[in-house]
Amino acid sequence: MQVLLVEDEPAIADAVLYALESEGVACVWASTGEAALRHVRDSAPKMVLLDIGLPDINGLDLFRQIRAISNASIVFLTSRSSEIDQVLGLELGADDYITKPFSPRVLSARVRLQLRRDTTSHFAPHSTEPSSTLFQADEDKRRITLRGQLLDLSRYEYGLLLLLMQNPSRTYSREQLMQLVWASPDESFDRTVDTHIKVLRQKIRAVDASLNPIKTHRGVGYSFEPQ
Repeated sequence: MQVLLVEDEPAIADAVLYALESEGVACVWASTGEAALRHVRDSAPKMVLLDIGLPDINGLDLFRQIRAISNASIVFLTSRSSEIDQVLGLELGADDYITKPFSPRVLSARVRLQLRRDTTSHFAPHSTEPSSTLFQADEDKRRITLRGQLLDLSRYEYGLLLLLMQNPSRTYSREQLMQLVWASPDESFDRTVDTHIKVLRQKIRAVDASLNPIKTHRGVGYSFEPQ
């Protein structure tokens, strides 16, 4: 499966399925959040088109749950067109935000563009050294190696490091990291992020004491700077 569509309106779902399948994009439809999570666990889609207004769960909460178990691209497909809703969705870490009503051709183009980006992306920082000697991410097995050595990471340490690696030089606030990495942001608080970052740095330096890729931006947050 390439794309999972999470949408409770059958007419809209039919339009999206037709638009994508006409372009050769394999797509599966889930009408509830529960069904969507089941598909994510069982089928590992490359992309999720996610409506915010679902009958059993808020789409923003579902976004966080999917992020906790999958690194699929997530695109909001919703009738909520206000600027604040779009900003919130993108700040949570959504890859795109498409508002209804939409053009099927435009939708297909944006989905195919995102799928191409995912295919060509990689997580090893640019370096003059062979990539195998630096950070490598295996998302299927949910593990990261450094210079070929497996890092012993907890669930949240893995999530934090992978997110930062995927977005080099981008600074995330503590609040953004909690929203994107923690299954439920209520489980954490400001110092929890700091503690996990501290442990991550220790584990990285245990492999290579010269590396310090996670930078602190005082009063702002953290970023991953390739070395």
